[in-house]
Amino acid sequence: MTRTDTAPPLAGSANRRPGRRIRLPAETGAAVGLAAMLGLLGWLQPSSVDAANLSSLLEQAALPGLLAIGMVFVLTMREIDLSAGAVFHLTATFTALLVVAGMNPWLAALAGIAAGAGLGLINGLLVIALRLPALLVTLGTWWMIQGLSLVVGKGQTIAPPGADGSVLATLSGKAFVIVPVTGIVFVVLAMAMHVVLHRTRFGYRVQAVGSNPRAAAYAGIPTDKVRVLTLVLMGAMAGLAGVIHLGAQGAIAPGDGGTFALLAITAAIIGGTSLSG
Repeated sequence: MTRTDTAPPLAGSANRRPGRRIRLPAETGAAVGLAAMLGLLGWLQPSSVDAANLSSLLEQAALPGLLAIGMVFVLTMREIDLSAGAVFHLTATFTALLVVAGMNPWLAALAGIAAGAGLGLINGLLVIALRLPALLVTLGTWWMIQGLSLVVGKGQTIAPPGADGSVLATLSGKAFVIVPVTGIVFVVLAMAMHVVLHRTRFGYRVQAVGSNPRAAAYAGIPTDKVRVLTLVLMGAMAGLAGVIHLGAQGAIAPGDGGTFALLAITAAIIGGTSLSG
């Protein structure tokens, strides 16, 4: 007969039971780091973290934060949109000129957001038609949109009148005395778009295209359509940020938003978005 030796069990293996591993969201590290920095800053300089300063910090972070929300979807799809800052500026300029021309500010704001979405659509269609990465396509459209914005705005600061009760007056105000409306809009949209990315069919498709475009196509996902819609979303978020900036600041200057694309990309990556899909 053949004797089969059985290895003795490892010490403590009898008591080892499979258990659930706690998986924290990718954003946890950034949140913990931010909390630690604010805590250290408050300990070193208590006056720097009072309500007024935190309100100002939230207001300043809201605009590039809105672009970062759209950039999360673009990066998840393994693309980069360099034209976001230029779209931001052109939509703000376009909205300001409409208000100056006498259009209702609410309609002008909607037109500005629609213009941003339209520019995103152009980016998406060019990406599909030319079969080039969005990085290269938006590098070209960035300069074109920026030049168009300077021509339309004549290189000047545009300050439309903000009538009481208009969208511009609303966005320049504060809720509960201290909380900026722009910050509230950013937080609400960030939570909503997080749900869209992780709990909806569109979000699953964006992740699938970013993970493996060929496998996604074999699975029946319309990859070209997903790419176009993602860039449309990016343009709409940039347009919304431009309208909010116009309302909060009361004007749009030639240099506004020049670094917003880079800030949005940086914020999205620090927040846990992977460049590999």
